[in-house]
Amino acid sequence: MNKLLTINNNRTDAVKSYLKFLLENDKISGVFSLRTHKGAADYSLLTEVSQLDEINPFYPVMPVNGGQLLSRFTKLDKPIAVIIRPCEFRAFIELVKREQGSLDNFLLITYSCGGVFPIKENALGNVEKVLPKYWDSVQKGEIFAGVRPTCKVCEHIMPLDSDIYIPVIGKEDKQCKMYLNSEKAVEFSEGFDGKLTDETFDSKSIEPLINRRKSEKEKFFAEIKSNTKDLDDMIEIFGKCVGCHGCSRVCPICYCTLCDFESFNYDYNVAILEKEVAQKGALRLPPDTLFFHLGRLSHMSFSCVGCGQCTDVCPADIPVASIFKKIGEETAGMFDFVPGRSVEEQIPVMIYKEEEFPELGE
Repeated sequence: MNKLLTINNNRTDAVKSYLKFLLENDKISGVFSLRTHKGAADYSLLTEVSQLDEINPFYPVMPVNGGQLLSRFTKLDKPIAVIIRPCEFRAFIELVKREQGSLDNFLLITYSCGGVFPIKENALGNVEKVLPKYWDSVQKGEIFAGVRPTCKVCEHIMPLDSDIYIPVIGKEDKQCKMYLNSEKAVEFSEGFDGKLTDETFDSKSIEPLINRRKSEKEKFFAEIKSNTKDLDDMIEIFGKCVGCHGCSRVCPICYCTLCDFESFNYDYNVAILEKEVAQKGALRLPPDTLFFHLGRLSHMSFSCVGCGQCTDVCPADIPVASIFKKIGEETAGMFDFVPGRSVEEQIPVMIYKEEEFPELGE
C-alpha cells in the first residue's frame, strides 16, 4: 500500500488543511500536535477545527517525548491524528510492544527530522532568532550546529512504518508530499482535494545526510568511549548527579508506575547510614547515584531511541543520552536490533534461544 498525496501548499498549511478535512468529515476525534504560543512550545490535543491555527507541527523543539504521552491514551471510538518526530514514533512503537499503548488509537503522521534545539534555548528565546538558518540547513540536507548532540548523530529519520510520512529534509517548503503507507491512511484520505498517485518514497534522496550523521557518530562515540573506559570514569561522570531522577521521568520508555529506585528499598534510615559509614568511613549523599544510572542503563540497553530528553533536563549537565545511546547501540547491535524500527521486531531480552553467543561458550 504505497500512495503519494501531493498538496500544493507549504507543509504547515498543507497539514492543517488535511487535518481540517479529517475533523470536518468526522474521521478523527482530535489532533495531537506540537503547538507554539508566545514563546512557549507544548503538545496539545485539539478537537475543534478553529484550534488548528495554533499548531506548529514542524517546530524544532521537543518539550516532551510525544511517544510517552501517546501511551497514556485509552482506546477511543474514533482515532486521533498524531504528528510526531521519528524518535517519538519509535518510542511509542517500543511501548506498544510492551503493551503500554495501541496503534489502533491513532493515525500516525511522521516526517524526516532535522533535529531539535535544547529546551533551554527555546526558553531563552534563541530558537526564533536562528530559525531561518535552521530551515535553510534542513533544506540543504546539512547538520545544523545548534541541535541536540543526539540529533546530530541520529540515522533513523525515515519512519516509513507510520501511516503517513512527510519528507522534509532536502525539500523546499513550497509543496507538501505525504506518503500514505497504510490502508488506514488511504481510507482516511478519500475525498481530500489533493493529487493522489502510486509512488514509494525514494530513500536515496536522504542518504547523503545519513552518511554525514554516521561520520559524526563515529567521532561522537569515540569521544564517549575515551571518557568511559572504566568504573572510575563512570564515577567521575555520574558523580555530579544530584539524585533528582529527572532523566527517568522524561524517558519515554521508563513507564513503571513505581520505580524500584524510588521505592523504600533505597531509603537510607539511621541504622543503614551508621552501618555504611562504619564500613566505608564516609558516605556520599544522596547515595547510590551511580547504581541508579547503571541500573537504568541495563534496562535501557534495548530501548533507548536517542531522543536526548534525559540530557536536556539534567541540572548537572551529565551527557546521559550520549552514554545511553552508545551503550544501547552496542548492546542492541549484537542482535541486529533497532528500538522502534518495527512493531513486529521482538525485544531481544524477551526471546529465548537454546543456542546463543556460542563464541562465549554459552
